[in-house]
Amino acid sequence: MHFTLHPRLAADTTVLGDFPLCRVLLSKEALGPWLILVPRKENLTEIHLLPEEEQFQLMRESSAVATLLEKDYQADKINIGALGNLVPQLHVHHIARFETDIAWPGPIWGNTNGIQRKETVQEALAEELRSELATIDVFKPC
Repeated sequence: MHFTLHPRLAADTTVLGDFPLCRVLLSKEALGPWLILVPRKENLTEIHLLPEEEQFQLMRESSAVATLLEKDYQADKINIGALGNLVPQLHVHHIARFETDIAWPGPIWGNTNGIQRKETVQEALAEELRSELATIDVFKPC
């Protein structure tokens, strides 16, 4: 199966690994943890364009990520969204939100300072998340 990650997603994230349907990415923005699921399908822009079983698989993978963020990071709220206004490739954001984060209680889009994590901090968080995701038997870390 051929799959190309949109250049903006590739630039703004670190790849953590794959679920059966989705590539799992960690945003470099110093907020969250902020994970992004991208179905490994070419030219896919909307959830409803997936076959029904793959829609269910996306929901299973999304729920697993949300549960992990809630449990392991004690987030006050998990924000999940598939906007795609700037990046048309279907991708689903999963953001651990905290009452202490810069944008709380508003949405993160347009309400953060855009600061990215230092590379060493990003890599340490990526390794931590790969280990946590590896407890989900269908996850394959990269």
